[in-house]
Amino acid sequence: MKKAVPVESAAALIDERIEELGDWRAEVLATVRAIVHDADPEIVEEWKWRGTPVWSHGGIVCTGETYKNVVKMTFAKGAALKDPSGLFNSSLDGNVRRAIDIHEGDDIDAAALKALVRAAVALNLAGKSTPKPRRPSAKSRR
Repeated sequence: MKKAVPVESAAALIDERIEELGDWRAEVLATVRAIVHDADPEIVEEWKWRGTPVWSHGGIVCTGETYKNVVKMTFAKGAALKDPSGLFNSSLDGNVRRAIDIHEGDDIDAAALKALVRAAVALNLAGKSTPKPRRPSAKSRR
């Protein structure tokens, strides 16, 4: 089993990624990172899947992936979130995730993004407070 990257190391790795990019994607990733932290000061930064920044609170809230032509914020439970501002513009056909593709020159609606992050955290925390029903064990089915 892989060991998780310590939180301090994850933050440093995200800092490095931003510095390495050195272009518009660095600016966008730094901006969305700041918005995520503004939305939820208790958010935890993680580094997963060989180099993807992940923000979690009660479970994964969203990721901050960088590609050649886009910075993609994927919300792990995005399909269950209301998006009145219409930020989700990618991965719209799935049953679970939704994403926001941010291209060079796109404006970021900070207020709407904060609201989406807060809703994702609330959804995660609501799921934590409801225990899942236990499946009967093989012994109890006899």
